[in-house]
Amino acid sequence: MPLLESKYTPPFLFRNDYISTIYPNLLRKVTGVSQKRERVELDDGDFIDLDWSYSTTPNSKKLTVIIHGLEGNGQRQYILGLARHLNHNNWDSVAINLRNCSGEVNRLYRSYNAGSSEDLDRIIRHILMTHTYANISICGFSLGGNIMLKYLGEGRSLAPEIKTAAAISVPCDLYDSLSEINKPKNYIYQQRFINHLKAKLYDRQVQFSNLLSISDIKACTSLMDIDELYTSKAHGYENAMDYYSKCSSKQFLKNIQIPTLILNAKNDSFLGDLCYPFDEAKQNPNLFLETPEYGGHVGFYLPNKVYYNELRTLVFFDQPN
Repeated sequence: MPLLESKYTPPFLFRNDYISTIYPNLLRKVTGVSQKRERVELDDGDFIDLDWSYSTTPNSKKLTVIIHGLEGNGQRQYILGLARHLNHNNWDSVAINLRNCSGEVNRLYRSYNAGSSEDLDRIIRHILMTHTYANISICGFSLGGNIMLKYLGEGRSLAPEIKTAAAISVPCDLYDSLSEINKPKNYIYQQRFINHLKAKLYDRQVQFSNLLSISDIKACTSLMDIDELYTSKAHGYENAMDYYSKCSSKQFLKNIQIPTLILNAKNDSFLGDLCYPFDEAKQNPNLFLETPEYGGHVGFYLPNKVYYNELRTLVFFDQPN
């Protein structure tokens, strides 16, 4: 324990993993969220942009920090959907745009990766210095969930204001997830990620032509190629496998000290068997693992404005654990 029994039962059509994954990205339109952008200047000379939205009840003392997934940003529908649900239930929210994800090329050669917990720590400390929230929770989606779990389990002393956390569709084992994405069933998803990442590398090459060549970028035909060429080297790892090994959050789960929910659907086509940390949840009383049969990757559709992961996140954050 605690392995949680899931009550998520979507309409029949959304029991298909591809439909539940694709629909929210292509067809969901979340309205009613007003965001205010703040730029945080970092000690290394770079910046991170935050998108704030506020509770419909003034002067909330509760805040959720939200972290997007691979090639996401603070305007993705899954971010806005959670922010709207939180704002309607007395929570402020702030969405972190990871480096190079806010629509403006960052200043440094490095950007973001699945282990960028130091950037999350910097943002949390900024919030604590500039605001007076009594209750801060964190929610990470996919890659952002891995960053968050790593942050929580690395052994740092967390501020007492940080109460709970939730990770949605999180690849706890990065290489296992990569191997799953590389399968033929995920070809369309894989190519979309590759095209987005290579486009950003071409932008980076203009600024850092001494570190990146156009021919090397063109030669990348897989996510691992990109991680070998850029992600690992730009962030201080020996190679892609060293990056996956050191940044996978699964190894840090045993150290998590606050109530933390992991919501991973069994039919998530991006997650292999090693991304479901059953043993870790059984051994750590602070780790709550819910594995519904359906939901795809950040899917969890329900036939109203609020998705299941949004309902579960709010309930988990509001209930005494």
